[in-house]
Amino acid sequence: MTDPLHFPQQNLLLNALPDEDFERIKPMLELVEMPLGLVLYESGGQLRHVYFPTTSIVSLLYVLENGASAEIAVVGNEGILGISLFMGGETTPSRAVVQSAGYGYRMSAKNLKEEFKRAGNMMRLLLRYTQALITQMAQTAVCNRHHTVEQQLCRWLLLSMDRLSGDQLNMTQELIANMLGVRREGVTEAARKLQNEGLIQYARGHIKVIDRPGLENRSCECYQVVKTEFDRLLPELESKVY
Repeated sequence: MTDPLHFPQQNLLLNALPDEDFERIKPMLELVEMPLGLVLYESGGQLRHVYFPTTSIVSLLYVLENGASAEIAVVGNEGILGISLFMGGETTPSRAVVQSAGYGYRMSAKNLKEEFKRAGNMMRLLLRYTQALITQMAQTAVCNRHHTVEQQLCRWLLLSMDRLSGDQLNMTQELIANMLGVRREGVTEAARKLQNEGLIQYARGHIKVIDRPGLENRSCECYQVVKTEFDRLLPELESKVY
């Protein structure tokens, strides 16, 4: 599947590969549409592909027996989905769901493993990304336990916006509440405060960031911790934030 509007280097990990490595794996990459709500992986399911998002954002969720869930990380054009395949496992305990529709590229599990075993640039890049992703997961757990819903919402918005080309996001308060693992009323109140202060505009599931510096000031330290770790581990990723 080819499209002049889409190309693999829109994913920053793929873009960071030396030309020789990228040209080798390019035929293995398949462009795929990733509509809102698409489940890429279910908890405990067999992983058959890894995904490199380009214009989409994917949430990694932990789901409890009673159906309750909470987001542990977001992955966009800076990363890869399916790290279990090259970390020694064939399944993942989390669910991967598209939270912002777009596109991405996928590679078969077999090809990814073979590439990783080369112990070259691809392997080193993926391992450093994995460390940065683990930092995001750990910081999210701390944030969800110790910070207010308003601070969590600011962090979530900033992480999401970093992975989009613009300053707007389509997401209902109910879905945001599910991502954060909090009550919808808490998200409603937090979004109202941010809007009253002129930081965002929110209407019918459409969010626009008006004052990003102000949003960063209202966020807890968790956002900056994650950003700093990405900058340290993956300085070759050229992005507006990471």
